[in-house]
Amino acid sequence: MTLSLAASNELELDIHPVTGRIGAEIHGVRLSSELEPATIDAIRAALLRHKVIFFRDQTHLTDSEQEAFAKRLGNPVSHPTVPVIDGTDYLLELDSHRGGRANSWHTDVTFVDDYPQASILRGVTIPDVGGDTVWANTATAYQDLPPALQALAEQLWAVHSNEYDYANHANGGGERGRDVEAVKRYREQFVSTRYETEHPVVRVHPETGERTLILGHFIKHFIGVTPSASAHLFELLQGYVTRLENIVRWRWRAGDVAIWDNRATQHYAVNDYGDAHRVVRRVTIAGDVPVSVDGRRSVTRRREQNPAFATRAA
Repeated sequence: MTLSLAASNELELDIHPVTGRIGAEIHGVRLSSELEPATIDAIRAALLRHKVIFFRDQTHLTDSEQEAFAKRLGNPVSHPTVPVIDGTDYLLELDSHRGGRANSWHTDVTFVDDYPQASILRGVTIPDVGGDTVWANTATAYQDLPPALQALAEQLWAVHSNEYDYANHANGGGERGRDVEAVKRYREQFVSTRYETEHPVVRVHPETGERTLILGHFIKHFIGVTPSASAHLFELLQGYVTRLENIVRWRWRAGDVAIWDNRATQHYAVNDYGDAHRVVRRVTIAGDVPVSVDGRRSVTRRREQNPAFATRAA
């Protein structure tokens, strides 16, 4: 599917762009597994063009109906380490009282090689104030790089891992009293299997042909680069992703649904709501192994059970 085809398909939907570079709200669609094929095609086309799309007031969706709708967009997959909600096949719950505060910039599950192509997130319990999610366009971030940095990025590969520094990246003051043990259990589960995967920093999008950046908090280091230089390089490149011109911020209401192209975005759940309760539920769609500009494919180098977790689980 090309970008020109995506643009023509959008005529079937009532689409309202939120910013000039990323994000659009779609009106007049009641999400369900019963949507006509043409509507599903138009939703996918809008997703490819706008990178993240929003649907207000989808309060009719239950867990099972969210999963059923996801199947119309592709093949759902469960998280590689975190268990799904009881009674569901694929649904991951992010509960702020149980460690679910993803307040750092990331692309979902890049610590595996074929990380998800898309995510479908539903607002269940939303704070009265705060709790927004912000998305960034990694295709326009690549386009913004000066030619010399584009050439450098295209040569770079990075190791991604689910063993990252929560204290520096995902705490943000989110652990309070009653939440501490739940957060600890969540983090232990998250690394119950340890992954390390090598990805190109620049991938070619398999549907649009765009070049997008694979960065975010799962990066451990760049291959062949010292730790200190890796840190500087990461800050330099990541800074292009998160420029204000490159992002969209969504103010949630219960029942809202956001769908994003996980191959062309990063996102950040803003942890500014204190002890208020925030619950969102996500289904991810199976992805493809990234291909670099020179045709090489990502590869998982490590996948092993964490011995410490196995001992505790026993």
